[in-house]
Amino acid sequence: MTEIEVKKSQDSLQDRLAQVVELLQRQRVVEDLTHRQEGHHQDLVENLVHRQNLVELQRKLDDLHSADVAYILEALPLEDRLTVWQLVKAERDGDILLEVSDSVRETLIADMDDHEILAAAKEMDADELADLAPELPRDVVHELMETLDAQQRERVRSALSYDEDQVGALMDFEMVTIREDVSLEVVLRYLRRLKELPGHTDKLFVVDYDGILKGVLPIKRLLVNDPEKQVAEVMASDPVSFHPEEDAYDAAQAFERYDLISAPVVDKNDRLIGRLTIDEMVDLIREESESEVLSMAGLREEEDIFASVWRSLRNRWAWLAVNLITAFVASRVIGLFEGSIEKLVALAALMPIVAGIGGNSGNQTITMIVRAMALDQVSPGNTSRLMRKELGVGLVNGLIWGGVIGVVAYLLYDSWSLGVVMTAAMTLNLLLAALMGVLIPMTLVRLGRDPAMGSSVMITAVTDSGGFFIFLGLATVFLL
Repeated sequence: MTEIEVKKSQDSLQDRLAQVVELLQRQRVVEDLTHRQEGHHQDLVENLVHRQNLVELQRKLDDLHSADVAYILEALPLEDRLTVWQLVKAERDGDILLEVSDSVRETLIADMDDHEILAAAKEMDADELADLAPELPRDVVHELMETLDAQQRERVRSALSYDEDQVGALMDFEMVTIREDVSLEVVLRYLRRLKELPGHTDKLFVVDYDGILKGVLPIKRLLVNDPEKQVAEVMASDPVSFHPEEDAYDAAQAFERYDLISAPVVDKNDRLIGRLTIDEMVDLIREESESEVLSMAGLREEEDIFASVWRSLRNRWAWLAVNLITAFVASRVIGLFEGSIEKLVALAALMPIVAGIGGNSGNQTITMIVRAMALDQVSPGNTSRLMRKELGVGLVNGLIWGGVIGVVAYLLYDSWSLGVVMTAAMTLNLLLAALMGVLIPMTLVRLGRDPAMGSSVMITAVTDSGGFFIFLGLATVFLL
C-alpha cells in the first residue's frame, strides 16, 4: 500500500468514526425529545426512530474491517462503546476482540455473558485462543477447552505454557509442510487440493517423517523452477529459525533485519512445532514501542483513555508520588539560596533556563540509550566509550548554548560576570544530564528493571535539583 493509499484509508476511517459519533448523538437527541412528548404514540415513535438509527449504524459497522471497528470502539466513551459493541455481528466478535487494546478488551468482555464469549472463542485458532485465554473467566476457559479436539487443546496448552514475551506464546500452528523427496509438481498438486493457504504463507516447511525441519521452500522458487525438480534441489537448507523459549522481541528484530514474512519455530531436537508470522511481529513491535513511551512517562500499564477516574488514578499515582518528592527536594535546594536570590533577583528569572535545558538534554540521552539497549547495541565493552561520547556532546552543547544564554544574560542585566556564571552552570548541568542519562537506564537494567521505567521522571528530577544547585551555588560564590 502506497503512502497516498494509507492516507486515504486513514481519512476514510476518520470519516467513518465521525459518522458513528454523529449517529450516536442523533439517537440521544431524538430519545430526549420523544421523552418530553405526551401521548400514547410516544413509545411507538421512540422505538421507530431508535431502530432506524441502530439499523443505519449497524450497516456502517458491517462495511468496516474488524481492525477499523476496533479503532472506533477504542475512540468511544464506555457507554457509546458498549452500544456499538452490541450491534457487531456475533461471528465478528472474536476477530475484533483480538484487535482492540487490552484495556478496551476488558470492558467488552465484561459486557458479554458466558455464552457470547464461548461463541466468539470457538471461531479462533489455537494461538489466538492462547492470546485471549488469560483475560477470560476461569470457568469459561475450562468450558472452552472441553469443546476443543485433542490437537487444538494441546496447542492451546502449549502456547499458554510460555511467557508472553517468549516466541512460543506468539507462534502460529497453521502451516503447510512437505517432504524433500517429492517433485515440485507433486507439491503444486497438493496445494491446489487445499481450500486455502494459511495467512502470510510465503514459504513451505520441509520436514522428514519425524517432523524434523530440513529446510524451507519459498513460494517464488516453487513457481519459477522446473516442476520435475525435487524439493531437495530447490529448497533453502539453512533458514532463519527460532526456539519457543527465545525472546520474542529478539525475533521481531530478526524479522526486520532479514525482511522475513514467516519463519519456523523448532524445539531443541529441531522438530517443527510452529511458525512466526510478520503480523504478530508488527503487533509486538508496536506494543513494545507504546510500552516504552508509557514507561518513560511513569505509567505502569496501557490505559483506556475513557477509563474511570479511579482506574486512571491507580495507574498514575506511583510516579507522581516520586515526582512530588523530587520536586520537594528541588524546592529545598532553592531554599538553601534564598539569601542569594533576595540580593540578586535576576537569579530567579534565569535558573529555570538552566534546569529546563538540562532536563531536555538528559531526556535526549536517555532516549538514545534505551533505544540502543532495545537493539542490543550496548555491551560492557562499549559502555565507557559511550559515556565519553555523551559527555563530549554535553560539553560542546553546554559551551555553545551556555555561551548564547550567557551573552543574553549580559545584555539583559549588564553583568559580564553573571553571563560567565550562566555559561558555566549550563555546561556543568548538561554534563550532569549526559552522565545520568547513561547511568539511569544502565542501573535499572542491572537491577533487573525496564530501562525506560520512569527514566524521564528521574532525569528531570536530577537536572532540576542539580541545575538549581550548580547555578545558585556558582552565583553565591562568584557574584555575591
